[in-house]
Amino acid sequence: MWKISKGQGITVAVIDGGFKLDHPDLVGQFLPGKDFSGGSGGVGSYGDGHGTEMSSLIAGTGESVGGTGAYGLAPGAKILPLKINNGSFSGVSPSDFLDQIGQAVNYAVDHGVKVINISQGMDAVRFTSDDVVKLTGILAQARAKGALVVASVGNQAQSGNPVSYPGGLPNVVGVGALDHDAVVTAESEQGPQVVLTAPGMDIVAACAADTGYCKSHGTSDAAALVSASAALVWSVHREWTANQVLRVLVNTAGTPHDGSVRNDLGGYGSVRPRVALTDPGDPGPADVSPVPTATPVATASPSSSASSSAPTSSTPGSIGSPSDVAAGAPPAQSKAEAPSGSSSALLIVGGVVAGLLVVAGVVFAVVRRRKAAVPLVPPQQPVGAATLPSPPAHQSSMPPEDNPYAR
Repeated sequence: MWKISKGQGITVAVIDGGFKLDHPDLVGQFLPGKDFSGGSGGVGSYGDGHGTEMSSLIAGTGESVGGTGAYGLAPGAKILPLKINNGSFSGVSPSDFLDQIGQAVNYAVDHGVKVINISQGMDAVRFTSDDVVKLTGILAQARAKGALVVASVGNQAQSGNPVSYPGGLPNVVGVGALDHDAVVTAESEQGPQVVLTAPGMDIVAACAADTGYCKSHGTSDAAALVSASAALVWSVHREWTANQVLRVLVNTAGTPHDGSVRNDLGGYGSVRPRVALTDPGDPGPADVSPVPTATPVATASPSSSASSSAPTSSTPGSIGSPSDVAAGAPPAQSKAEAPSGSSSALLIVGGVVAGLLVVAGVVFAVVRRRKAAVPLVPPQQPVGAATLPSPPAHQSSMPPEDNPYAR
């Protein structure tokens, strides 16, 4: 693929919880970004390594460790880092979470960004109709102005398969995750919101851990790889619109295993950027979307704020399904290989008191589309007997089968 394109001339906006701007595999890849989180420290501060990992999967240069570091799929592309509060450094309400995503999307579009990656999400039922209507309008404007928005669909297929936003909204390319055999992973969420799939198992990327590298799994990783695929294609066909780039990615995708044109398990199939570059076919009309964009996949709760009416997952006190984050860079280990960042991100818990109502136990699960990333030792270091890191305190109540550190 790189003989044809490395994504040169394309900017990918990454909307995430913060970025390690000085990682050796990403130096020179970041453009000046913006912080929408309301927190301190700016874009270059982070509560976890998730944004760093997504950026690495898209545009990592592999320059570290003597040129054997983490490469992105489109190393010629540039990253516009846009920081939001995804719950990794302080509590965030569903309304603020969606609002910050909307602000970041608007900023990216206003700066001429072609591809916008959002490997983040939260259960759709937690949002008010006003929240959803506002972001839906922003996403429609982004597509009308020429941007392609790519988002992870979530990692809770085994925990009720709840639709999450923004991945389930119109004008978003929802992405599911595949395993080593190109089969949709058990955790990858299913439904009409799934447009494409991409690898999302045992993905190695640059991260904020002491070792500099993490292994992860989840739909977050898969979304980043679809974003990078779009950058590769767009770099060669600058005259194409977002609709045409998406149509080619869809038309060249590996078909679903059941032979259908599309299904709710894997969408239109697995993204194949090599085929999209070598045999793209007819990109079709510039102003017609190749996928339905009529209505959100799920109906938002009519309540004015997320509260105790939001469903809890599993037993009282549990955090719910894992989300797609780089688990806040757990302590570095010799070569731990627990799943990290692919479709079960850490659920960020924030207690919320709604007025004078006694709702002290309300939990907001921010579903970043990857499981907690586990640090890896750089290649040149000797591999010793490794033990899995202890989960952060906010993960302690996760059921063993949902704990990314226990796999």
